[in-house]
Amino acid sequence: MSDNGFLTNQFLVAMPAMTDENFFQTVTFIWEHNADGALGIIINRPLQMRMADVFDQLQMPMSAGVFGREPVLQGGPVQTDRGFVVHHVGGNWEHSRRVSSSLQVTTSPDILDAMAKGTGPETALVALGYAGWAGGQLEAELAQNAWLTVPCDERILFDTPFEQRWLAAGRLLGVDVTTISQQAGHA
Repeated sequence: MSDNGFLTNQFLVAMPAMTDENFFQTVTFIWEHNADGALGIIINRPLQMRMADVFDQLQMPMSAGVFGREPVLQGGPVQTDRGFVVHHVGGNWEHSRRVSSSLQVTTSPDILDAMAKGTGPETALVALGYAGWAGGQLEAELAQNAWLTVPCDERILFDTPFEQRWLAAGRLLGVDVTTISQQAGHA
């Protein structure tokens, strides 16, 4: 957790006891957290949809050499028709939010158009929908031991195979999340 108690640029790692099907065994990248609430993107739930499908639906012709086979992620249960692109800082996009010195989230279609043309960010994660918490809600879930938190690791965010991200995020804390007790205690 940051010095101010907020979790921007952190991963939420679902505890094994998480029964909400939206978050079971997920890793969520928190890209905004303040007193008003939190916003995140689940980074380990690929959809059957590929980037080429997105470009086609948005009538954005793909330039030669653009690789459209990358999967689109189910970013969360809220606004599942809205796109979010997590990428390295750079570019002049209409609606971007800087998350850290190296990461930002863009929600405007101009970035997708640039990606279809091969001029977008070299490394990006594209998701439909997001996870959202009202003010104090995430803090209450943390107090109930629903989540582990760990600083974002860009290797997990961009390079680790989707099916390995939950275990890999747990290993950042030095734990095997599959062996954590489902019972929690508070001192």
